Amino acid sequence: MRVALAIGDAAGIGPELAAKIVADAQANLGDLIVIGDARLLAKGAQIAGVKVDLPMISTADLAKPLPEGTLLLDLHNCDPATVPPGKSSNAGGRASLQNFATALLLGKAGIAGVVAFTPFNKHSMRLARSSYVDEIGFVDAVIEAEQSGREFNVLDEVWNARVTSHIPLSKVAATITTERVANSLKLTADVMSAAGIPNPRIGVAALNPHAGDGGNFGHEDDEVIAPAIEIAKSQGINVTGPVPSDTVFVRAIKGGEFDAVMTMYHDQGQIAMKLIGFDRGVTLIAGYPFPIVTPAHGTAFDIAGKGCADTGATFNAIALGRKLAGLQPRPPATEEDRMHAAGAIAALTEPEVLAG
Repeated sequence: MRVALAIGDAAGIGPELAAKIVADAQANLGDLIVIGDARLLAKGAQIAGVKVDLPMISTADLAKPLPEGTLLLDLHNCDPATVPPGKSSNAGGRASLQNFATALLLGKAGIAGVVAFTPFNKHSMRLARSSYVDEIGFVDAVIEAEQSGREFNVLDEVWNARVTSHIPLSKVAATITTERVANSLKLTADVMSAAGIPNPRIGVAALNPHAGDGGNFGHEDDEVIAPAIEIAKSQGINVTGPVPSDTVFVRAIKGGEFDAVMTMYHDQGQIAMKLIGFDRGVTLIAGYPFPIVTPAHGTAFDIAGKGCADTGATFNAIALGRKLAGLQPRPPATEEDRMHAAGAIAALTEPEVLAG
């Protein structure tokens, strides 16, 4: 099983993190395919003060079985001299898109069992691809997914699932439906069970203050979320709620009542999770044939180039990806799979492919 590790935004800490992971014997188990520009990885190693010397492969090499050990797929797509640290850019965004798409195509083909990436900058990616919203939409487009995945934030203490993600707060209530909440609960239970947490206890955060207070502060909790919880219970899912969102994480962490908290929108869970474990948290995108993982923190433009980036969350992300892939092994890539992936990855150099 290989881990396809896409180098994130060139202007952030992504290159440094990638170099540190490659140089760390506990993180680099000889199963990585590092994807990006060799010059950028070398720059990251210089910043980190580590030595990185990997065998390089080309896109054409993907059409045949790969040699053992950690490899660098050099896409020669981002000269670090052209991307100032700490600033979003079209060049950084385009390279990030190509690196990520390449990793996803390796995952789709079965050449890699895990897709991991160091942090992206969404503004940079939108400069390069105006239609870019978030990773899930991009994954769907690249691998032609039949169904969209969901994001989870993972800490040892608790998992966080969410019903909506990267949308304006003004659209959250209208986007939440009984079907969407019920489906999210089913996916959460399935993913956590596959990760070795059978019958997880899930606390569902209410949308409104005091869970709507009997309709005084909105009706979504009683009319939309509560019926979804009943559907989940009828499926044998261990779920509680709606629980007022100002206490649901307290009950999970201090009371030990829940293995996961499902929140209704992005920051309802992210604020709590980052407060609990900012330098340890993992973002997992699940619901696809392979796990997609990344550290839960961002590109950290403010410390880019300083050599002080913490690899804790990146290490945890790759470890979780390996664990999930090991619990649900896939057949190895066929010769046809490899050839198709090599062709699709080669096509990523065509401008219109990534422009969206």
